Amino acid sequence: MSLCPSHPTELSGHAEKLIRGRRATRAFRPEAVPEETMRAVFSLAGAAPSNSNAQPWQVEVVSGAVRDRLADALEAAHAEGRTSVDYAYSEDMYAEVHQDRRAAFGAELYGALGIGRDDRAARAAYDAESLRFYGAPHVAFLFAPDNAGARLAADVGAYMQTLLLAMTAYGVDSCPQGLLSFYADTVRGELGVTGGKLLVGVSFGYAEATAAVNRLTTGRATLEATTTFHG
Repeated sequence: MSLCPSHPTELSGHAEKLIRGRRATRAFRPEAVPEETMRAVFSLAGAAPSNSNAQPWQVEVVSGAVRDRLADALEAAHAEGRTSVDYAYSEDMYAEVHQDRRAAFGAELYGALGIGRDDRAARAAYDAESLRFYGAPHVAFLFAPDNAGARLAADVGAYMQTLLLAMTAYGVDSCPQGLLSFYADTVRGELGVTGGKLLVGVSFGYAEATAAVNRLTTGRATLEATTTFHG
């Protein structure tokens, strides 16, 4: 008899609610997440899978006065054009279909913010403000080892998704921010981190329910567009 159920299990409904209920928050309330909640969330995230169980992630969680100093430093680095990227980024890495999805999302996001399509100044100002973590009281930086290529970075990505779902399960809102990784040297310098390649930052706290941007819902590609079943 097959051990694989052909119908939903007891956990299916909870998983559906958890995964589909997670969304990126871009406006936070100032109140901090309790320390015991943070410890529970990051402990649970440590159950993430990795190749050969190597667990090649290093996580730096930032709060309080250190968070504020780091936000100031990031804003200054941004204003001065002092980018430092550990993982190369190029618009060319997106295929046309991916560019189309990004463009659709951008239109929805800036529309929710009341920023016009051609208002480059307002868009730039919003990007700069995002370096203050959208007002979140906490931010976690996820690092891979110094020699990490795509495979180890993928393991850190698996950790990030597990972290985001753990936060959702504990009622904590979050937003993974790729832009934060554009200032890796600034992050390392402010936190006294001497090694590691910065993959992403995750701002987290509690959502500001009245913010229009937090009511933004994004679509997903159909199963047929992304997945092929063989056999």
